[in-house]
Amino acid sequence: MHLAAQAGVRYAMENPHSYVHSNIGGLVTLLEACKTANPQPAVVWASSSSVYGLNEKVPFSESDRTDQPASLYAATKKAGEEITHTYNHIYGLSITGLRFFTVYGPFGRPDMAYFFFTRNILQGKPITIFRGKNRVDLARDFTYIDDIVKGCVASLDTSGKSTGSGGKKRGPAPYRIFNLGNTSPVTVPTLVHILERHLKVKAKRNVVDMPGNGDVPFTHANISLAQRELGYKPTTDLETGLKKFVKWYLTYYGYNRGKAVH
Repeated sequence: MHLAAQAGVRYAMENPHSYVHSNIGGLVTLLEACKTANPQPAVVWASSSSVYGLNEKVPFSESDRTDQPASLYAATKKAGEEITHTYNHIYGLSITGLRFFTVYGPFGRPDMAYFFFTRNILQGKPITIFRGKNRVDLARDFTYIDDIVKGCVASLDTSGKSTGSGGKKRGPAPYRIFNLGNTSPVTVPTLVHILERHLKVKAKRNVVDMPGNGDVPFTHANISLAQRELGYKPTTDLETGLKKFVKWYLTYYGYNRGKAVH
């Protein structure tokens, strides 16, 4: 299971080489090791919902076009899908790519909006809420970490064997791509309302138009393929998931009635 990556859409504009180094170079290094292993492992790896880029047809399905990325991060994940296909085709590696949709929860990434919104609200700092074209609210298909983990484990359990050894392919091997999302997009202002309720603190909002930094206006997963092939069935809505996240955050960072404990 290969989950390591340089993640995040916005940071790619500051440090593009880190994305190519990890998401393309690192992936090829891993696949090179896998292809020569005997027996070859089956590989499950983290792609991203960002590969859908500027698509306007929703919900996003695995068969939709993914040739118009909106960020370098998305482009490196799309490159990963092409590269893994090559290794599957030439060397018989069994490969499953998982397109994760805005994964959140305890021990999440501090650079994601729900995480730094929580931090800033507790610290009394203003939060910046981006708005899309024509003042449309941005929306994300937030997927709770426990649901994602179930999808990952199911992918491993159903992965099918690689067919090569020592770099030689003996027959076709499985090549699969699945969306792992929650299928219910939530707007960013709604996310903020839920956080305010769980934190019992009012947010200081600063609403601005979205800059052209690679973020897309919405994501929405069609998960029928993962349901059929993996038995994937997310059970955590954003309200429940954020409640669990906030409980973890307050405990982990030692907040007590709004005061940080050192």
